[in-house]
Amino acid sequence: MADVNRQQALTQQLKIALQPWHEALSDPPMAQQKVLKGLLAIYAQTTYGIEHRASRIETIADYRKSFPVITYKDCQPLIRKVMAGEVKLLLHEDPIGWAITRGTTGDEPKFIPMTPTDLKMRVSAARAMLNYVATTDRFDLFTGVNLNLNFPSVVGTVKVGEKDLEYGYSSGIYVKHVSNTTPIRSVPSQDEIDALGGGKTKKDWDARFELAYQKCKGLNVTLVGGVAPTALLFGKYLRQKHGVYPKSLWKTQIMTLGSVAGINTYYEPALTGLYGDAAIREIYGATEGMFGQQMDEKRAWMPNYDLFFYEVQVGSKIKMVHEMRPGETGSLIVSTTILPRYKIGDLIRAYQRPYFRCIGREKWWVPPYHAWNEFMSMNLDRI
Repeated sequence: MADVNRQQALTQQLKIALQPWHEALSDPPMAQQKVLKGLLAIYAQTTYGIEHRASRIETIADYRKSFPVITYKDCQPLIRKVMAGEVKLLLHEDPIGWAITRGTTGDEPKFIPMTPTDLKMRVSAARAMLNYVATTDRFDLFTGVNLNLNFPSVVGTVKVGEKDLEYGYSSGIYVKHVSNTTPIRSVPSQDEIDALGGGKTKKDWDARFELAYQKCKGLNVTLVGGVAPTALLFGKYLRQKHGVYPKSLWKTQIMTLGSVAGINTYYEPALTGLYGDAAIREIYGATEGMFGQQMDEKRAWMPNYDLFFYEVQVGSKIKMVHEMRPGETGSLIVSTTILPRYKIGDLIRAYQRPYFRCIGREKWWVPPYHAWNEFMSMNLDRI
């Protein structure tokens, strides 16, 4: 009876946690209007927002007239001033840390401030896992642990005004701050990963992989979360160093992975070969935020319409993401609590609503490369 009551309580908690996402997906225009109103109230508390008349804006058309589309290069001078202590220039609350990119988007890593409000929104990354449990009734997932293969949350410190704030990788920062709010424990802990340092060499990663192996080898790993290429490297490390595959150690139920395009297509055979027949759920996130996650077996993610404001540039035209037609590809423009109308540099492709994929960075060769991979893998752009 106690188990039945506990399962009923968990079912209700999952419903409450997922309801905002589900409701927003059922009516994206209304959800986006509500999000824009909330964002404008935040922008009106910053110097940048005041300069662009955030408090006077009432419509999407007004928003587009008042706020220009910006890239990281455009806002980098503002971010540097925030680092120098001019917090209110871009932020409505003090930063609690800084996230950096891993260097995959250019030679120089991007620095993005993280605030308490922003961090709470990153909890949305757990929606893929929570929705899996809600639709399969696999509550036993919570009796196991999450194999934590994330990057370090602390790499160094940066001075913001008179304060020294830590900076690190967004995935590690997310785990460090919000793991206590999810119903599954991450092993190794983020503090244990951080204690090994922030290096990026093979030696550094071998140390992290060995830590993960030693901490998890006797545990029930039901979830693997993190960066898809890192999950592959860990599997290969176990085979080379210890002569075992992850699937021979654990019966993983689900893998929630992000960071690269083609997780459910190009990477799927290798992931399945290493980890066994686990469900794969893609997370679409970046250093700037967690923007969508896979809901079901269809190999595409759905946006967090209840958290962020999404536009897209298709050719020379800017429209709402939910207005894209199946088969259209465009450059994503996302408004977060920190960055208004930020062109993130990713190309997204629309499928049957409300499904999307990120197919890669905004480069001329990405669409044909995506088409070639879909042809060679015989997926043929199906979801």
